[in-house]
Amino acid sequence: MCDKKILCIGLVCLDIINVVEKYPEEDTDSRCQSQRWQRGGNASNSCTVLSLLGAPCAFMGSLAPGPVADYIVSDFSKRGVDISGVAWQQQGVTPCACCVVCPGSGSRTVVLSDTNLPDATAGDFSKVDLSQYKWIHWEGRNAGEQVKMIQQVALYNSLLPEQQKITVSVEIEKTREPLYQLFCQGDVVFVSKDVAMHFGFSSAQTALRGLYSRVKEGAVLICAWAEKGADAMGPDRVVVHSDAFPPKALVDTLGAGDTFNAAVIFTLSNGGSLQEALTFGCQVAGSKCGVHGYDGIVVRHHDK
Repeated sequence: MCDKKILCIGLVCLDIINVVEKYPEEDTDSRCQSQRWQRGGNASNSCTVLSLLGAPCAFMGSLAPGPVADYIVSDFSKRGVDISGVAWQQQGVTPCACCVVCPGSGSRTVVLSDTNLPDATAGDFSKVDLSQYKWIHWEGRNAGEQVKMIQQVALYNSLLPEQQKITVSVEIEKTREPLYQLFCQGDVVFVSKDVAMHFGFSSAQTALRGLYSRVKEGAVLICAWAEKGADAMGPDRVVVHSDAFPPKALVDTLGAGDTFNAAVIFTLSNGGSLQEALTFGCQVAGSKCGVHGYDGIVVRHHDK
């Protein structure tokens, strides 16, 4: 059992990251402090962090053949992430994001070119050998197809004893109406601050109380709220909280949410409590905000 993998399904793209002293004004020329290429996308970033934490993991999403995909495949390989489930598309272009990171203000501004590459479908997912996985996480994208994928997992689980069932988690990050059908699909549901505010909530705790009726029976709902930490609520309706763990100096917040999700999934998938998972998620996400990229993240478990 222990060598079963965590599968993350969603976006992979190329991030071209410019680190600047201050956010550039429109119609000006300026120099950046540094520039780097990085494999990005929510599900892809979570795989990077799971790999750093020592969890066997896999990515599923779409790629189109070409030099950008070559870079992405090479980087996945370097991290030891299994990409046998990638849906190779014959049309469309692998997405690319231009990111402006400003450590002075803590801002990260992303312009994504993601227009014509089809997302992975339920048909693609039906080819996946589910017996390899103990946990599957969906980054909310083409929600209608993702619901069909989750139904395939539910059917698979229905034939298994409790301890062998795959845990399903979903992330609802964007304020797009079709994504809200995912609320009732996950055993663990991550809802973003943006979505919570869109529904009129001004804190993680009020969001959990207001949105918990949307999740299925027995599910856990989690909401991270940037520098205010994160809260979670399980079927007992008790709110669990962790403070944030800000780094000594804020360097790069790009991917902090994906890092949080990965650290929470890692802890829960290894039998940790909800409180342990939230605290570890906030610790690892805080550490990530103090380094460029992911390689300097402190990923050891802290004392409880």
